[in-house]
Parts: sequence; C-alpha cells; structure tokens
Amino acid sequence: MSHPIEDLMSTTMAKIRDMVDANTIIGTPITAADGVTLIPISKLSFGFASGGSDMKGKASNEQQLFGGGSGAGVHLSPVAFVVISNGTVRILPIAPPPSTTVDRVIDIVPDVMDRIKKFLDERKEEQE
Repeated sequence: MSHPIEDLMSTTMAKIRDMVDANTIIGTPITAADGVTLIPISKLSFGFASGGSDMKGKASNEQQLFGGGSGAGVHLSPVAFVVISNGTVRILPIAPPPSTTVDRVIDIVPDVMDRIKKFLDERKEEQE
C-alpha cells in the first residue's frame, strides 16, 4: 500500500509531464506562403514541491494523521526562431538589442560570414 505522500508526488509529476514535452521547447514548424519555414525555440524552467506530515497525537484513528500539499510552477519564454529559407538556415534570436560593442560584433558575425561565402561562391562561378 502506498503512502499518501507518494500519491501526491506522483500526481504532481504526472501533471508536469503533461505540460512539458519536446514540442514545448522546439515548436512545431510554421511554413509561410513564400516557402520560409520558422521553428520556434523556447526556454523552459519548472519546479515542484511536495510535502506531508504524519504526527501521532490525540487522534484515535491513525488514518487521520496525514496532512500534505504540493505545488508546481512552469515558466516558458521564447528564445529564438530557426529560419529556413532558400536552402539556408539561420537563427533569429529574440533578445534585447546588444548593449556593448562586443555584443554588436557577435551579432553581425553570421551576416559577415554569409556575405563572405556568397562572394567566394560568385568568384568561383566566374572562374569556371
């Protein structure tokens, strides 16, 4: 026979399992009419607590001794989108604008790399 606290914890964990699955973090792809595909990416934080008590006292029936409680919290926040367009894959972060020069440089590196790749591809085609 299971203890009531075990039942309480099992119920709490089952409810969290219902709320959290892979589709919560990596969302369902969305395809626009122009062929661009967006995949939402989210950050998920959750926690739970469960507790109980059995205290012997003046109660004549030991079945009345249990007292318990449980709780859970979930925080889901969007982080980025994976953008698939014309054979290229990019990550479009959802974040506040960069505040320092280093942050700005880190933000433009992917664009610079794409431009360099495009330039090199065009030169290669010209040479052929």
